[in-house]
Amino acid sequence: MKTTTKILLLSILSYTLLFTSCRKEEIEFIETPPEEVIQPNSNVSNLIQRTASNDGSKDNILDFANCFNIKLPVNVTANSVNLELITEADYYMVESIFDENIDDTDALDITFPITVIGTDYSETTVNSISELNTLANTCNGENVTDNDIECIDFVYPFSASKFNTNNEVILTETFSNDNELYSFVETISANDITTINFPISVRLSDNSQIEISTLTELESTITDQQDTCDEDDDFDYNDDDCDNCTQEQLIDVLTGCQDWFTDKVRQDNINYNDVYDGYDFNFSEDGTVNVFWNMTSANGTWSTAGTGNNITLLINIPALPFCNNNWELQEIYDSDLSKIDLRINDEDRLRYRNPCN
Repeated sequence: MKTTTKILLLSILSYTLLFTSCRKEEIEFIETPPEEVIQPNSNVSNLIQRTASNDGSKDNILDFANCFNIKLPVNVTANSVNLELITEADYYMVESIFDENIDDTDALDITFPITVIGTDYSETTVNSISELNTLANTCNGENVTDNDIECIDFVYPFSASKFNTNNEVILTETFSNDNELYSFVETISANDITTINFPISVRLSDNSQIEISTLTELESTITDQQDTCDEDDDFDYNDDDCDNCTQEQLIDVLTGCQDWFTDKVRQDNINYNDVYDGYDFNFSEDGTVNVFWNMTSANGTWSTAGTGNNITLLINIPALPFCNNNWELQEIYDSDLSKIDLRINDEDRLRYRNPCN
């Protein structure tokens, strides 16, 4: 009997201490400055949600829709090649197949049913291509301003606290991704006192990070940064292949491997893919290029200019006229089979390949 009484007294004491502690925390929370409280449907809550919303433009090569993306994994057939896309990195497999020939008609068939994820992370089952096209028609068109903010991102994890004045419950939630943050802000009501537990960090479009210490600072930072980048809300899957390309990278790849060969040669909309079969191209750091084939050789020059998606490669080999142009760098693909893709619009093309990595 004495043991039971002791346990009961200890339980009551523990509960009293816990209640007192919680009330103290609640009082401190209520005293949060009004400018640091996230109000429902306020400007800052809308900015947070727009920044954390799902970006539907990442898979435009599949669905031509900016307001949703197809949930992975998904099975597709690209120009008669069957593919299972498991991660976003696998979109490149579709692009590589489409890039093989620029004068053919690219076709993508999706195996239905699929699930699509909206900007608010809601999921919808789609059973046919006609249903998918109907849904895509509800999105804004290419490069039309939409609601999501892609030029600034939250760096996770971080947490926020919420005190409900009706039931006096305090909730602290830690976020590890955009979906969790979006859903949390969505549930804020007029009875909630909600604050972010600063400091937090955000990542800007140039990949730099800055630390944010207040809600007011977060609001002004998102407002200032929301239009500082190209959100790439178009359907041209090739236009960002060299976002991070540099002249130094191109020079290193070209001069770092010997005996490049061409597998794509096109001038004035006419393909000459076989014209330089068996030709080995060697680029030197001094700006000269030497070509060898069938006990024969030719010499020329090369140089680079520009940055990012505007890098050019000027090639002049008098004996090989189909190589000569001030080429626009389309892509550098450094893998088991290195690839340098050069183009001028869709009329002229030159692609070098090399098994050297």
